[in-house]
Amino acid sequence: MWKNLMDWVEYRLPIMRVANMHAIQYPAPRNMNFWYMFGFLATIVLVNQIVTGVWLTMSYTPTAEEAFASVEYIMRDVEYGYLLRYMHSTGASAFFIVVYLHMFRGMIYGSYQKPRELLWLFGMFIYLALMAEAFMGYVLPWGQMSYWGAQVIVSLFSAIPVIGPDLVIWIQGDYVISGATLNRFFALHVIALPLVIVILVFLHIVALHEVGSNNPDGTDVKRKKGSLKEDEKTTFKIHEYYTDKYDIVDDIVPFFPHIVLKDLVGFAFFLLAFCYIMFFNPEMGGYFLEHPNFEIANPLKTPEHIFPVWYFTPFYAILKAVPHKLGGVIAMFAAIIFLALLPWLDRGKVKSWRYRCGLHRWNLLIFAAVFVFLGYLGGTPQEAWKIIASQIATIMYFGFFVLLFIYSKNERTIPVPARITE
Repeated sequence: MWKNLMDWVEYRLPIMRVANMHAIQYPAPRNMNFWYMFGFLATIVLVNQIVTGVWLTMSYTPTAEEAFASVEYIMRDVEYGYLLRYMHSTGASAFFIVVYLHMFRGMIYGSYQKPRELLWLFGMFIYLALMAEAFMGYVLPWGQMSYWGAQVIVSLFSAIPVIGPDLVIWIQGDYVISGATLNRFFALHVIALPLVIVILVFLHIVALHEVGSNNPDGTDVKRKKGSLKEDEKTTFKIHEYYTDKYDIVDDIVPFFPHIVLKDLVGFAFFLLAFCYIMFFNPEMGGYFLEHPNFEIANPLKTPEHIFPVWYFTPFYAILKAVPHKLGGVIAMFAAIIFLALLPWLDRGKVKSWRYRCGLHRWNLLIFAAVFVFLGYLGGTPQEAWKIIASQIATIMYFGFFVLLFIYSKNERTIPVPARITE
């Protein structure tokens, strides 16, 4: 009876066929290492953010008069409310940690190169949507740092010539940061942006499965039918969708259970770290939940130091490095645009840094170190030496892309094996 029911459903809604095609029997490179678990972790954290966010909205009041008090009510009186909020706030930071590591993996193994340019662009759109989502969520507690952080970030748009002042009023929904702004940000944070992120994640996965997953060797394992000899093809059976269109070689294993088990091991370690922070140190010394945010927003009292949450601080340091306000805004957005243009700035013919020259490796490692250093500079009180350091680090940040564009065209490389198993 159960089989007949499942067959009846499958004939009308191909659930198992889609599950086999895109999950269970999805062909994945057998040499995937721990760097490839961060996409899976990002999906887990996204689910956590959506579920906890829904529960938090049930007790939150998006008005300037009651927002701060409703957060206190969640923390003190709602059953397990403190746990839900810390799961959400820690999840926000965890989201950016795994996304940054996921992006760095794409850079070291060349996962943005042809034919994965669109896959990289979808990832960058997800990153931008996450930044907007996190910023608007940061405003909702309506504490001192929330209010003044919104004041600083929204005022940046006033630097845009001609339309800047009107654009600021349109974003705020008022002439100043007020309850109208809070209500507007709440609607975008809870409804609009999560929907956009889910759609972009879906497109990101579809684009990934169309071109196939990259691997640490940068070897193409998804070859068109007829590109290999009969004796080079794999002995185990993958779903007919793939065997009809592609040569499935023994460089590939089914996603389940091989890759799933690897991801679950990584998830276990991630969960230990996540729970430790959530239960024992949810503020992380003020980097996750700043101490001024435990005071209700006061437009008449400016905090001694205003800076955003840690995952925005690298770009905030770039903003502060440029003395001119409009120039700082341009540099900040250019830092993200250059990342999005990486598939076209890197003209190398080899994907993985395993087979590229030493200059590329050092350039990439220095870029990562500079990005972390910019995060430190942007997340601590401003001093004279830090302004100079931010300017030097900003030049080095953009220098990575300039150098990459110059040397990648005629770069010396090591021959890439045609097969992973070679």
